[in-house]
Amino acid sequence: MRWKLLRRRLSISAPRMIVRSHLPWPMRWAVLALALGFSAALALWAFEFGRDIAGLDRLDRVQSPTPVASDATDLEQLRSERDKAQSIANTAESLLKTERTTQERLVGQIKALEAENMVLKGDLGFFERLLPTSGKAELVVRGLQAEVVGSGQLRYQLLVMQQGKAPTEFKGRYELTLRGQLGGQSWSQQPSGAQRSLQFRQYQRVDGMLEFPALVVVDALQVRVLDAQGGVRASQDVSL
Repeated sequence: MRWKLLRRRLSISAPRMIVRSHLPWPMRWAVLALALGFSAALALWAFEFGRDIAGLDRLDRVQSPTPVASDATDLEQLRSERDKAQSIANTAESLLKTERTTQERLVGQIKALEAENMVLKGDLGFFERLLPTSGKAELVVRGLQAEVVGSGQLRYQLLVMQQGKAPTEFKGRYELTLRGQLGGQSWSQQPSGAQRSLQFRQYQRVDGMLEFPALVVVDALQVRVLDAQGGVRASQDVSL
């Protein structure tokens, strides 16, 4: 039996024997880590070498600033744009206020000019009515106007003129007489201030206010011009 076992071990059919060197596990892990590190370092070196040859690293440094610097630049640009927009808004508001003030002033001036135009038109109409008419009278009353402006108040205006190339100075007075109805009866009166003196060479404009009883309904005004001797030189009536 022993012989058979010995022959089997020495023959070709004997089991294969492997001789291995025995290394501890920490050494094996250290060798493996060194190999992996060397491979990674080699791969990184090859990658960086390729980037350097292609010039990509320099291009990135030129075109791509650092994130912090880029954010700061964007923030500064936004602030500058905000300040410009605020300045434009302030300027626009100031212009609007100035334009509004100018417009209000122009509206006031337009209203004043319209009122002055109305006054001028009234004066023009008044003086047009005062143009001399053909006639032989030397002294005339023109443009007599009267208007009741309140309870017991009447406003009047008239122009007394002397016709002729070289009129002499006139001295006299004028009298005003109101006519109307009071309680269904005819009524007439020369109110206080209805007589005033006149002294002119060519013309004299007269206007004023007359007072009368509030219950009277005035429907006419008469004016008479008297000379220094009391003679009537001209007269005119106007209906209200």
